Amino acid sequence: MATLEYKGYVAQLEIDEENNGFHGRVINISDVVNFKGSSMAELKREFAKSMQVYFDYCREQGEKPEQPFSGKFILRVDPAVHRAITRAADREGTSINSWAEEALAKAAGG
Repeated sequence: MATLEYKGYVAQLEIDEENNGFHGRVINISDVVNFKGSSMAELKREFAKSMQVYFDYCREQGEKPEQPFSGKFILRVDPAVHRAITRAADREGTSINSWAEEALAKAAGG
């Protein structure tokens, strides 16, 4: 997955074969921000423009722009599940965070 970042906002990039260009959408907020470009340079400019339009719109509405997902969240589990996760991560020779990220991504279809 190709991505671009602007002020902490991450956009996923896709080829737009129909229009012979690229399409991007911000993926680490729930608000919708999309943009298009026919070259990488144009795509980067359009990403910045789209974000500025988003920031301006939020300001006009008296709202704060949604902050990008940090990639951190607290998860509380039963101690037996915690133990099982620790053992599974050890068996795979990885950290609990890496193991959990992979398991959650797989469960979420990512």
